[in-house]
Amino acid sequence: MIDPTFPLIDLHRHLDGNVRLETILDLGRQHNLPLPAWDVEGLRPHVQVTTPQPGVMAFIAKFEWMMAVLVDYAACRRVAYENVEDAQREGLDYVELRFSPWFMAESSGLDPMGVVEAVADGVEAGARDFGVKANLIGILSRTYGPDVAWKELEALLQHRDRLVALDLAGDEANCPGDLFVEHVRKARDAGWRVTIHAGEITGPESVWQAVCDLEARRIGHAVRAIEDPALLDHLAEHQIGIESSLTSNVQTSTVPDYASHPLRTFLERGLLATINTDDPGVSGIDLRHEYEIAAPAAGLTAEHTHQAQRNALTIAFLSAEEKGALVARKAQ
Repeated sequence: MIDPTFPLIDLHRHLDGNVRLETILDLGRQHNLPLPAWDVEGLRPHVQVTTPQPGVMAFIAKFEWMMAVLVDYAACRRVAYENVEDAQREGLDYVELRFSPWFMAESSGLDPMGVVEAVADGVEAGARDFGVKANLIGILSRTYGPDVAWKELEALLQHRDRLVALDLAGDEANCPGDLFVEHVRKARDAGWRVTIHAGEITGPESVWQAVCDLEARRIGHAVRAIEDPALLDHLAEHQIGIESSLTSNVQTSTVPDYASHPLRTFLERGLLATINTDDPGVSGIDLRHEYEIAAPAAGLTAEHTHQAQRNALTIAFLSAEEKGALVARKAQ
């Protein structure tokens, strides 16, 4: 249940995992691309997850056609702009949109630096046109390895003032966080906050590494932190946020079902856990679905969801003044 008197916030949303089916069709027609179907319902099973996948990387494979239509910078800008419009339609007051420029550039051989500029332009225009507060998080896609990550980081740093944080996402099992310590240090030196995908594919040791070596202030998913009570105590004591995504974690088989998700335990132990969409275009959901359908299925009461909603403002990458402005605007 959503508290209508308090800001509604999504902190973990991949804009490159939220490309509208209609946009894929439109761009496919414009550029004569070999799409697998030419109507929304025919395209849907090729883009959206309908049954749980055997792992995170199988889930990511669903991005194929979303990335295939990013043939130029105008397409990247459009997708970013539409993400903010989607946030406004969902009733979000604030959204943090994250993206991997290398991942978005790869299919059509674009320059990642140009992708960063196009995405930033699109998000800024969308925030202006739709009245939604939006910030950008740059992703290093660990799947490509540390050498490519340096190139991706440099592309992001060319627009450092247009982003608020750095994330590390992708193949957690084969590309562990200790390969990216220096990358993340350089991002912190540039003034960015840090959030890290960890504890989704591998165990608590990945979360420990993210908070101790990478100095993450937030963790994406952190599902397997539940296996280590000392880690839970550390996350609570140091007020390290958790970006939970219920439906995504079921669809990637990180958990077998909603009822098995640790989010309720996180909240009851006082962790700054939140509710987010992850890749709404792939999952076929929005944030309201996560609060009103997924959260109750995971055993959350209205009190739990209200706490998660408040936690999102607490750990948002915003200044105290910006947080106050969101609350004041909601109260009007």
